[in-house]
Amino acid sequence: MLIRRNREIPSSEITPEGLYYSRRAFLGRLTGVAATAALGGTLAAACDADAKEKKPLKDEPNSYEDITSYNNFYEFGTGKGDPQDNAPKVLLPRPWTVKIDGLVSKPGDYHLEDILRTAKLEDRVYRHRCVEAWSMVIPWRGFPLRDLINRVQPRPTAKFVQFTTLADPKQMPGVRRQVLDWPYLEGLRMDEAMHPLTLMVTGLYGKDLPTQNGAPLRVHIPWKYGFKSGKSIVRITFTDRQPLNTWQVAAPSEYGFYANVNPQVDHPRWSQARERRIGEWGKRPTLMFNGYGDQVASMYTGMDLRKNF
Repeated sequence: MLIRRNREIPSSEITPEGLYYSRRAFLGRLTGVAATAALGGTLAAACDADAKEKKPLKDEPNSYEDITSYNNFYEFGTGKGDPQDNAPKVLLPRPWTVKIDGLVSKPGDYHLEDILRTAKLEDRVYRHRCVEAWSMVIPWRGFPLRDLINRVQPRPTAKFVQFTTLADPKQMPGVRRQVLDWPYLEGLRMDEAMHPLTLMVTGLYGKDLPTQNGAPLRVHIPWKYGFKSGKSIVRITFTDRQPLNTWQVAAPSEYGFYANVNPQVDHPRWSQARERRIGEWGKRPTLMFNGYGDQVASMYTGMDLRKNF
């Protein structure tokens, strides 16, 4: 569901106290039980995913400060605060070009401004679940990945989409260390990439995406663990072979290709049955497919989700 396109939100509204409400506006600050009840209804409208599911996303969005100060972005350091400390100083999100190649009818180097000029931007509120057993609720701004895929016309033989992210040691101090095999790579099956929930993210809380969150363009797949969400994407390749992703190469016994949130399968070093929402003290049960099972589970019918992790 479209909420508002290309709206710039005043900084006074983008604070930990502000809440992301209905498609018309940020309606201000509410407290107590009334706020919780109102939020459940309005977020159902804000997130087309949960509107289709006919279940309100009752979780309150994390604050702008939470979302932009606690990140995994190893290109800027392995600490959760390193991206905020380093990325704004060095990463230049404009100009930006995305190479689209492989099994596609319209390959080329696409300028980001040209992509955005024809994109139908939407605001969506999604749960974001990290494999380290923490989570956030984030109001993203972006456009469905399938819109871009339809534009470049993949060939019938294309079965997968691979994402390559920027790896520039001049802009990214973490790339100078061999923490991972750079550049960071991720991939999706074509039906996953074409699913209406899969979003190419350009912003959050109504503003352009901060550098520490993957500016200027990242992908988000809300039913998967966050490491699938490649940041600062510079290349999209269509292929007939399942691509390896970076964490799958780095630790194949711990990370697979699919990365669907499955609370019944523990990570070798921690339980995934419960999660800690950033900003909360306690833990809550982890939801299968991160709560989006009604919409995505059918894509994995017949698959063993313990082996295909």
